[in-house]
Amino acid sequence: MIRDIEPLTVEAFGPFGDVIEATPSAQNFSINYGNTHRFHDLAKVDVNNGGGRAGISIFRSTPLPMPISIRLLERHPLSSQAFFPLSPHPYLVVVAPPGDLDEKAIRVFLVQPGQGVNYHPGTWHHFCLALEAESDFLVVDRIGQGNNCDEFLLKTPFSIELQ
Repeated sequence: MIRDIEPLTVEAFGPFGDVIEATPSAQNFSINYGNTHRFHDLAKVDVNNGGGRAGISIFRSTPLPMPISIRLLERHPLSSQAFFPLSPHPYLVVVAPPGDLDEKAIRVFLVQPGQGVNYHPGTWHHFCLALEAESDFLVVDRIGQGNNCDEFLLKTPFSIELQ
């Protein structure tokens, strides 16, 4: 089975987390004596559960061969996890709502350069799916004790093919 790919929008991605991007609709204002424009509070970072703290990392992702085979999803029950691209390439996001994994509810989004995502705690997702070239992502997530990563092998794996 091949899944449809949707463009990433705030409305479509809302059940899974936050879209991180500098748009006119975001709360924004001038700072630093007019030399900087701040796009304010774009994602709800939630990492304190169980004594966790925020950590900033860089993930370097290599594109997978087409069609991309989706066999598993993961979730972070104790925290959010934010990804923002540092490379000028689009990428794919595969998500499903929190709770028991409903494979019929899996959605695939095409994310453009300059757009990031913040998965809410417990949101099922695939690891980074870089397209076109090796890509770096700035990641903000929880550092701390406890198991904060559950993986689930799909009963019905599927493929993603870009046109």
